[in-house]
Formats: sequence, C-alpha cells, structure tokens
Amino acid sequence: MGFEAPRRLVTALHERYGEAAADWLGRLPGLAERVPAEAGLTVERVVAPGGRGSLVLLVRDAAGTPAALKIAPPYSRPEQERDALAHWNGWGAVQLLGEGPEGALVLERLHPEVSLRSLPEAKALLEAAGTVRKLWVDPPAGHGFDTVAGRTARQAEAMERHRADADAGELTAAALAAREELLGGSAEELLLHGDFRQGKVLGGDRAPWLAVGPDPVVGERAYDLARLVRERVEDLVASSAGAPAARRRVNKLADSLDVDRERLRGWTLFRTVESGTRALAGGRRQEAEWLLEFASWL
Repeated sequence: MGFEAPRRLVTALHERYGEAAADWLGRLPGLAERVPAEAGLTVERVVAPGGRGSLVLLVRDAAGTPAALKIAPPYSRPEQERDALAHWNGWGAVQLLGEGPEGALVLERLHPEVSLRSLPEAKALLEAAGTVRKLWVDPPAGHGFDTVAGRTARQAEAMERHRADADAGELTAAALAAREELLGGSAEELLLHGDFRQGKVLGGDRAPWLAVGPDPVVGERAYDLARLVRERVEDLVASSAGAPAARRRVNKLADSLDVDRERLRGWTLFRTVESGTRALAGGRRQEAEWLLEFASWL
C-alpha cells in the first residue's frame, strides 16, 4: 500500500506533541503496513482528511466484513478511548470490535464522509443532542478516566501566561474565574465524550448517527456540551446576528437536555477561551480571533 499521512494529522500532532510526534509519524508508514497485517485485516484505503489525532484505515477482515482500523500514538492514550467504547458497547457510539497491535482499535465501519456537519444547523443540533444524551452514563467502577477538574487544571495552567495578552487577557481571566466557580458547584460524575461536536458524529448502518473519537472524561454534562455550542464558529462570526444566535444556542441546548443555562455558558466560555489561547500559541491567528470573539459574546 502506497502511504502518505494525511496533512491534517501531521500538522495537528506536530503542534501538540512536537518531537514526540515527529518520531511517531516517522514510524507511521511502517505501522500502516504492519498493524493491519498482524491483525488479519486487508486495507482498502486511508480515510482523508481524517482526524487530528490518529490514522484511520478502512479495512476488511478475513471474512470480507468491513471495519475501520484506528492507529493512534501511545501518548494520546488510545486505551482510554477503548475503555469508553467498551463501556458504551455501541449505545450512541461506534462499536468496538477488537484490538490490534500497538494499541490499534478495530471499529465498526461507519460512513466517514457523512457527519452531522452535512446537515442544516437546526437539524444537526437536534441530532447531536439526541446522540450525546445516550453517552452520559455512570462510569465503570474503578475506572481510570480523567476528570473534568484534572483536565481543566492542566489547561488552566497553560492559559495563565495569556493573562497579560492585549487581545486575550481579559477573557482569559474571566474564563479562569468561571472554571473555579463551576468546579465548586457540581456533583455530577458521568462518563462524557470529552470532545463532542458535529464532526464527531458519523452516519451509520446500525443506527443513523453514532459518536466517534471520544477523549473520555468524567464530570458534568454541561462540560460535554460546551464544544458543541461553538459549532460552525466561523459562520457565526461572519453573521451580523452572531452574538444573539450564540446566546440562543446556549439556551436551546441547555433546555433540550435539562442542563443549567449558566453552567453551560460558563463551561462554553472556559473551553472556547482555552481553545482560542491554544490557537494563539500555535500561530493560528485567524482561528484564535474567531474563538475569542465568540467567547466575548457569552
């Protein structure tokens, strides 16, 4: 199989993991040949543009049954995704079919070219809400998943250096304050997708829509909805009615899923500013401007 890693994957991993990414990406052509062969799978093609954290191959097993093979670097903790998918067991999420070498996951074949982003916004949000509510279950006993408090503590530490930024300082301070207040007021300890958005919900055959690519975390539901609130942010920023539309989206999603509006607003502020400051640090100025403007509306 002639192999070239998708450009989006290369860029994202280099930005996030630096030299460690370069080492793994250098090994990736060999992994793309060896892992499916050792798992008894025949490769059809690479999914492109694919994701930002892993390589996904469309494959078939010895009986000709279609599947997908996901190969991720070890420092992205693919075992966390494995454990979450196993716990959901196909309820609202892609079915875990098995494991391969190097922590690879063999998954139910979905339609990678069809996500909720292909739907009109109102319909996409409705389907997203129906999907994510299925994932909010009690975590397994003795789980090793990250917590919202722990994950956001690491993010908050990285955000601190942006307090003095001319563009992001005020919003950074507000986001950090919101996090502190939110962590003092929630007793929910549910298993969350952790990176839920329209692009993470794909069309399937077993069910119309199924979530993929979790970055599982345990905490409150409002945290899991926050990334969804800013969906299609570039369109909102370009609209003259972007600010009221964003606030309506917060209220609509909160009400439809019985989540407190203010808690959803607070986590949306934190997660949007965290993404915006990370984009600044990565040199993605346009993306950062969109995100920070969106955050200022909240």
